[in-house]
Amino acid sequence: MHCLCGSAPLRANGSPLLQLIWLASPALPVGGFSYSEGLEAAIDQGLVHHEASCTQWLTDQLLLTQARGDMAAIAQAVPAWQAMDTARLQELNTWVLATRESSEMRLQTVQMGKSLLDWLRNLQGHCPASPEALQCLADLPPTYPLAYALALACSQAPLDQALQAYAFGWAENMTQAALKAVPLGQSSGQRMLAVLARTIPEAVHTALTRTDETRQAFSPMLAILSSRHETQYSRLFRS
Repeated sequence: MHCLCGSAPLRANGSPLLQLIWLASPALPVGGFSYSEGLEAAIDQGLVHHEASCTQWLTDQLLLTQARGDMAAIAQAVPAWQAMDTARLQELNTWVLATRESSEMRLQTVQMGKSLLDWLRNLQGHCPASPEALQCLADLPPTYPLAYALALACSQAPLDQALQAYAFGWAENMTQAALKAVPLGQSSGQRMLAVLARTIPEAVHTALTRTDETRQAFSPMLAILSSRHETQYSRLFRS
């Protein structure tokens, strides 16, 4: 087993809880604010048009795609990073890429993965990962779930809490996208975020109980909307 953490990991700047807050922050420079993950296309098609429909859409997305797909992959990638099991990491990364059914979805996961990798490298001596781990990620090419799993692994936080941080960061980003695209007010956004926050424990439980055989990314409507978004006339977001 190899240690993926260097001598000055993120925990040098605070507790595992603070590290998770940092990773969940919308200020993390990975470009997530520029993607709506199909929400903008759902709005254009009239599937999402007010607070209630948007809340339902994002709750479904959390439970049906994130929990069963990306979060399940992260749950399996964190221990793989801790053991530096490169074969397993490559397998999980390949699976994530295969689940991206449109060019927009693939662009998002690769761009955000590379941006998070750059962030890990540019922490000015406080990089949480060893050069070996960073090179392994760079060679994949990196997807966002695998890059995020590396950062979570270095936090040494309990896996369930690590997944909660990822899910809340996703929920906050999607809520902000909804405020701009529906559009909605700040109070609506907070009510939506409250619903998503209450749903996150269920999503985490689902992710933790998935195996290679039960991990899945089956969301045909989302794939169709993403494909339509590529040629949508008016767009605020890249997906």
